[in-house]
Amino acid sequence: MILEGLVTTLSHDGELNIAPMGSRVEPGMARFVLRPYRSSSTYQNLRRHGEGVFHVTDNVLVLARTAIGLPAEAATRPADVVCGAILTGCCRYYEFRVLELDDHQDRTTILVATATSGRIRDFFGFNRAKHAVIEAAILATRLDFHPLPEILAEFRKLATAVEKTGGSDERRAFALLQDHVREAALARGLDPDRTLL
Repeated sequence: MILEGLVTTLSHDGELNIAPMGSRVEPGMARFVLRPYRSSSTYQNLRRHGEGVFHVTDNVLVLARTAIGLPAEAATRPADVVCGAILTGCCRYYEFRVLELDDHQDRTTILVATATSGRIRDFFGFNRAKHAVIEAAILATRLDFHPLPEILAEFRKLATAVEKTGGSDERRAFALLQDHVREAALARGLDPDRTLL
C-alpha cells in the first residue's frame, strides 16, 4: 500500500528539507520503502546521513506547498532519536534509519526501519476536497511526465470537489497548485483558461 506523507531530512550543513512522498508501507510500519529520485534533496540527504522522519498528516496545505517547491511554513522540533526534525502539526511520525539503498535507477528504492514513532494529535481525516488537493499535488509534480492538457483537464474535475467541500486551507492549497500548473501551461504556449476554468 502507498501512504502519502511528508519526509523531513537534513542536509550536510543542517538545512531542513521537507518533501511530500508516497511510501510503500505495511501495517505497523516497522519497515517501509521510500522512492525518491536521485536528483532530489531527499535522496541526497538520505544517502549522506541515512536518517529522516516520515509524517502522516491531514494538512494538505503543507503537502501542496512542498510539492511545488514552496517553503512549508510549518513548525518543527528536533527528532527524538535520529538526526532530523519532526513537523509539530503532523498527526503521527516515524523516525527512521536507512537499511538498504538501491540507486541503480533514476527513481531510487530505499528500505528504512522505524527507530521510534509518536503521535501528536488525532488524524482529522480526508474529505473530498483534501483528497482532491492530494491528487492535484501529485499531478503538479508530474508536469514533465504527463501531457499537460490531460493534467489541466484533471484539475478542472478536481476543482469541483474543492469548491463544494473545501475549507480555507484546501482552497488556498488548490489555488497554489492551480497557479503552478497554469504557469507551466503558459510557458509551453498552452491556454490554460480553455481547460482549467
